[in-house]
Amino acid sequence: MRNLGPALARAAVCVPARNEAQVLPHLLRSLNGQQGAGPQARLRVLVLANNGTDDMLDVVERMRGDGEIANLDLRVVEATLPREVAHVGTARRMALDAGAAWLVEDGVTDGVLLSTDADAVAPPNWVMANLRALDKAELVGGRLIIDEEGQTGDAGLAALHATIERYWAGVRRIEDTLDPPPHDPAPRHGDHVAASLALGADLYVAVGGLPPLACGEDNALVSAVRLHGGRVRHCPEVSITVSARRAGRVEGGMATEMARRARVLSDGDAYCLPPARHWQALVERRRAWRRAWWAGTPAAFRAAGLSPEDIAAAQVEVCVNDIAFVERLEARIGDSGLPAVRDVPLDAALAGIDDLLAALHAPVEALSA
Repeated sequence: MRNLGPALARAAVCVPARNEAQVLPHLLRSLNGQQGAGPQARLRVLVLANNGTDDMLDVVERMRGDGEIANLDLRVVEATLPREVAHVGTARRMALDAGAAWLVEDGVTDGVLLSTDADAVAPPNWVMANLRALDKAELVGGRLIIDEEGQTGDAGLAALHATIERYWAGVRRIEDTLDPPPHDPAPRHGDHVAASLALGADLYVAVGGLPPLACGEDNALVSAVRLHGGRVRHCPEVSITVSARRAGRVEGGMATEMARRARVLSDGDAYCLPPARHWQALVERRRAWRRAWWAGTPAAFRAAGLSPEDIAAAQVEVCVNDIAFVERLEARIGDSGLPAVRDVPLDAALAGIDDLLAALHAPVEALSA
């Protein structure tokens, strides 16, 4: 095996990239500066360059030639995808598959795949923090930090970001109060998207790899890990900076969300989210299901509102833990049985969460992203 640092020797960073000549160099420089990386301990980075028409590959080769990324063992895999599958899900699947194969090729038996995006920038501890967090989890999601550089610098937009983060922090406080996940203790964030995911290469293969969806491929992978009984950790020490660009290639992706937030300020659109009672009902239902799995009796399943058909569909006998059981039930039942609610404007949603937390005797002054 090549001369790698003992921790970095496990890792392969996988990046799908199409026409990213402007931003990919920033990511590569940030990966080149990872803790533990050096010319004698290079970090594996695999870039899946698909359907490109800009000079991204030339830019990368110039960086390599100039010694800018000497701490990286960089592989660039070029691919031309058919039009019907030329989307990020296919490209990310190919990148992760190639990363897993690379680890096998190098004889790594405890390899770790890290997914990120071409327009992200990783702090120096990103890889090492992910590896540490995986000691007590099967998949780690990194917290997204929105990069406003090059944007308007509008204080209103920054305030909107902060308010939305406060809402989601409140949702996590509801969970911590009613049914805290032992494998994902507070403080934690709530992000598990493709810009920062880490999981064992063997597990990646075992769950069938990343579903090659045009949108939502990252959430589908997380669901597959949970169906396998995997613990998902939202470690506060793991974070990555992501672009605030509003013109994206995926409907429903990060750029779509940034454009939505910009419209809230420019056009006065309402930013609506589910009210607190939705989250309370969802968490209480998950708690009941988990307790029923641990009890394992027909009476416990009935008390949790589960029918024999639900139990049969969930294949309780093959669920390795309550995580897998709950994931299977949610895939089957969805929002059926939960109170019918409509999303409400952000201020009202946040006020409702504060009121619920107060009623649950949870302090609200500490709410933060």
